[in-house]
Amino acid sequence: MTTDPVSLTADLVRCNSITPAEGGALVLLEDRLTKAGFTCTRVDRGGICNLYARWGRKGANRTFGFNGHTDVVPLGNPDDWTVDPFGAEIKDGYLYGRGSTDMKSGVAAFAAAAIDFVQDTPPDGAVVLAITGDEEDVAKDGTAALLDWMKIENEAMSVCLVGEPTSPNVIGDAMKIGRRGSMTSHMTVTGVQGHAAYPHRAKNPVHALAELMHTYASHDLDQGSDHFDPSSLQVVTMDTGNPATNVIPAHCTAALNIRFNDHHHSSRLQIWLRQEADRVATKHGVHIEIKTKVSGESFITEPGPLSDLVGKAVLAETGKQPELSTSGGTSDARFVKDHCPVVEFGLSGKTMHQVDERVMVSEIETLKRIYTRILKDYFA
Repeated sequence: MTTDPVSLTADLVRCNSITPAEGGALVLLEDRLTKAGFTCTRVDRGGICNLYARWGRKGANRTFGFNGHTDVVPLGNPDDWTVDPFGAEIKDGYLYGRGSTDMKSGVAAFAAAAIDFVQDTPPDGAVVLAITGDEEDVAKDGTAALLDWMKIENEAMSVCLVGEPTSPNVIGDAMKIGRRGSMTSHMTVTGVQGHAAYPHRAKNPVHALAELMHTYASHDLDQGSDHFDPSSLQVVTMDTGNPATNVIPAHCTAALNIRFNDHHHSSRLQIWLRQEADRVATKHGVHIEIKTKVSGESFITEPGPLSDLVGKAVLAETGKQPELSTSGGTSDARFVKDHCPVVEFGLSGKTMHQVDERVMVSEIETLKRIYTRILKDYFA
């Protein structure tokens, strides 16, 4: 009896696992995987639920790993949905529900493929599923916690496939072999408040901030690299909170986000941000504070055996040769890349995080076939 990935997706969608709630999704997966012969361990940390499942011997000569998450983003306005967000309704060839695309269908597909594969053709090696409930939020105690636990317990993956949606339009369009780095910096400029008619008695932080943001935004970070588009710096907010037009405020703030390629490291970018801020602060006689959060560094898994393995399976099942891509935001591959070679492949993500999020039923079935072929080819 084969494992139906569509039915499993529906069961997972019915779990209200808005991040960071577990919602029953990992409990459901642990039950299914345990019954299929996987050794399951809950690796919970910081109030976050995570699941590690292994079929085969620890320390096997080769271990294929899958990584994914069952937490989902909030609904937005529930009244905007035309279906029950957790009803897993199927209509017109689509399965609807929050997380149906990102990424409960991916988790269901690789879980179904792994269960059937180890029962039908027990491999010479091990299969690991590392599934977190903390990818859509701060991601501090999710995949990072699983990898920390694996290091302590001498658990390891030889290679890993993250099942995030990767295809822009239809399944098979693209796989991710890397990701840009991401960092967000918040600036607070402090000057001296005064009357707008007497600017010589004040130090205007708005003028300093405007010059600084122009300096950042007009700077050409790079022209791209072999596998990455040019890095992007975007000013995302500027604010004074000043309702008066005759008052020079004492403070103003701004924030910017940098998506950077492999020409850069966040530490060097932070040095540049600080240098420019110091220059402008000296010029205007103000103080500038910068607080930066780094979500991840850029990385690349060089094209080779792992991307070839995935590409061959995708081509065989879809007739498409997937583009090797590094576009998009961050994913948990940024943690896995320090453990083993990692690529990402999943279905199309056109409706992820949207109202009436939905996934084509046929794509879920295709995705399971692709993952099954990958396992067969890897252990052949």
